[in-house]
Amino acid sequence: MFWNSRALPELQQLNFRDRMAVLRRAADQLPTPQKLILNVWKLCVLIPPFMLIARADTIWQGLGFAVALVLIYPLLTRPVTFALVRPLLAQARRQLQL
Repeated sequence: MFWNSRALPELQQLNFRDRMAVLRRAADQLPTPQKLILNVWKLCVLIPPFMLIARADTIWQGLGFAVALVLIYPLLTRPVTFALVRPLLAQARRQLQL
C-alpha cells in the first residue's frame, strides 16, 4: 500500500510536477467502472464527515470535524487511487515522454 506518490517505483525518479502529471494522465485513462468505484469511495469518505459538520452543535465542533476531514480524507483515498492507477502508470509516462 502506497501513501505517497514518491514511494511508487514507477515514479521514483520524477519530480513532484511530473509525478502529478503522470498520475493525472493515468487517472484519465481509467476504465469507467474503476472511475466509478473510485468516485463512489470518495463520496463514502466525504459524506459522513459533512453530515457531522452540518449537525455540529457549536462552530468549534464543526471546525474540529472539518480539520479531521482535511487530515483523514487523503489517508483514505490516496492508497485506493494509487492502487487503481498503478497498472496504467508506465503507459501514461510513455505518453508524456518522461
